[in-house]
Amino acid sequence: MNFKLELERRLNEINNILEGYLPKEEGLYKTLIMAMNYSMTAGGKRIRPMLMLETFRLFNGRDFDLLHPFMVAIEMIHTYSLVHDDLPALDNDEFRRGRKTTHIEYGEAMAILAGDGLLTLAFDTAAGAYERVDGSSLDAINTYKRIMRAYKLLSTKAGIHGMIGGQVIDIEFVGKAVTKERLDTMYLLKTGALFEASMMIGAILAGANDEEIDIISKLAADIGLAFQIRDDILDVTSSDTVLGKPVHSDEKNDKPTYVALMDLEQAKNEVATVTDRARKAYDALPYQNEFLKELIIMLISREK
Repeated sequence: MNFKLELERRLNEINNILEGYLPKEEGLYKTLIMAMNYSMTAGGKRIRPMLMLETFRLFNGRDFDLLHPFMVAIEMIHTYSLVHDDLPALDNDEFRRGRKTTHIEYGEAMAILAGDGLLTLAFDTAAGAYERVDGSSLDAINTYKRIMRAYKLLSTKAGIHGMIGGQVIDIEFVGKAVTKERLDTMYLLKTGALFEASMMIGAILAGANDEEIDIISKLAADIGLAFQIRDDILDVTSSDTVLGKPVHSDEKNDKPTYVALMDLEQAKNEVATVTDRARKAYDALPYQNEFLKELIIMLISREK
């Protein structure tokens, strides 16, 4: 398997799926929809829908029509969080994914509304999975239950006990000393929660059992933690051009990070420790997806 070629092929596949769900730019609130679509089509690695798709494949999922609405929904939620993160009240960044952030392009008020629009549209989109179930099939009731479980998980991991909770910790500890334990908690919520949602939803909709879903949850949490620590490292070792966003922004905003808590080598050792734990969790699964394994390695060792 040529991983780079497969990665490009899957990225194109996901972008085509996303494009089919974007709202039409028309009506009296056309500008809002343009701002939403601008945010969604700004590029990006599409990590979360890709993890969802590959976990679904890992457990031999078959009904991709049920999966696609959730893949789009998770990317909409991630994108809305970036739009709001970039606002002057939070990170005040001018560039994201190599181009102007939404509030620079459309104004602060429209960016706030675009984020709100993407969040609500995400749940509207995920709910569309119900319409794709063959109600006359023998397994219809079980399928509805899996969709409901996935839908609830999506809302929980995106909410106050997930991503938003992590962002609150991030804001409240700006300029303050923070312990490694609290930093880990913040990262497991702020970043890890949507990684967990992505992989767990893929497993749930594919029909994985509770034990398998629990393994996936722990695996995804560690991937998210390692990913975020790697992000801290890249913020001080990479460049604006490579990352597609300003470097040293954490330092500028006086944010708690692993690099601020310890030196670079210690931070790299933490990534290695968490990566090893994730690898062992993956190896404990009864199935294998070689592309997913390579994807996980790439995410944790990435340069941008």
